[in-house]
Amino acid sequence: MTAQPQTAPAYPAQKARRIVISVDAMGGDSGAQAVVAGMAESAAINPDIAFLLHGPRAELEPLVARRSAQLDGRVDYCDVPDVVTMEDKPSHVVRHGNGTSMWSAVQSVRDGAAAAAVSCGNTGALMALSMLRLRRLPGVNRPAIAILWPSRNPQGFNVMLDVGADVRADAGDLLQFALMGAAYARTGLALERPRVGLLNVGTEEHKGRAELKEAHGLISTCAAAGGFDFVGFVEGSDIPGDVADVIVTDGFTGNVAIKTGEGTAGLIGDLLREAFRYSFLSRLASLLALTSLNRLKTRIDPRRVNGGVFLGLNGTVVKSHGGADATGVSAAIKLAFKLAQSGFSEKLAARVASAAELTQNARETPEKTADEQKEGRA
Repeated sequence: MTAQPQTAPAYPAQKARRIVISVDAMGGDSGAQAVVAGMAESAAINPDIAFLLHGPRAELEPLVARRSAQLDGRVDYCDVPDVVTMEDKPSHVVRHGNGTSMWSAVQSVRDGAAAAAVSCGNTGALMALSMLRLRRLPGVNRPAIAILWPSRNPQGFNVMLDVGADVRADAGDLLQFALMGAAYARTGLALERPRVGLLNVGTEEHKGRAELKEAHGLISTCAAAGGFDFVGFVEGSDIPGDVADVIVTDGFTGNVAIKTGEGTAGLIGDLLREAFRYSFLSRLASLLALTSLNRLKTRIDPRRVNGGVFLGLNGTVVKSHGGADATGVSAAIKLAFKLAQSGFSEKLAARVASAAELTQNARETPEKTADEQKEGRA
């Protein structure tokens, strides 16, 4: 992984009106074919999108040519020979990965050749490269990965972060996650004043680790200035619920939660198929319920919300699931486009610029005692 990536091309005038999404074609479990198919799906429904595709050009051009009806005139290439594999250590990629498609995809966002980057590759390596090339926003200690989780809320999804950028998070980090998550909910879910919950082992304020109790006080104090409502501690059952719009937690807990959710959804799907194949009557029942079953499948299909957003960086990077098919890749590209179109990166930078001041003020402002609060209400 030593070859130098080709410089990102300058875009001609006819593409100036389009938003360019940088796509790492390599590294996913399904290969470049699924990535290009996902690009074609996105291009077919969005005339305002163009692509900067990173990987071995000789391999990619034939795949794009097969989708010429959707991609003709919409794709330029950065010809890079190497790939970051799932087995590569992030530290190794940071030192030696400047000839890879992943490095090139992130670099194009830094250079201004693209508005956002999408990759199906190694999560740890992608985060490490993104932090190296894009740098953290001022005041952000730890970036976070935010995802959309199907929920009972009217908007259909909740935001959850962090889900794996870093296994650690202190009280100040959790406050920053709350601010960034609320900003993402405003843009991604069109919620003017999101409700934020802090994930814990119970909803009572005396429960949980010391950093969670401290974070509870910080987030509560900063809610008004942050433009969100803090609902306090929430439990695991509230992640898909309607108590909060944004679920804040550390990366270790968040990653375990999403993997558990994915596994449970897969199990339920397998059990349903097994139940409907049990007898002739059950197979007949499945035919009668086909419309409802398809509606349910669409409602909980994880491919529809594929894509974790790296929050806290000077640029937009979307991590697609490594095993995503064309539908999943298209969803990740759609998310990247929507964030780029809304100017989300700039809005987030403005939002977190005051995070350090909010944290300091919150720590210097003691919480009112219960008696003081009662007196204030009286």
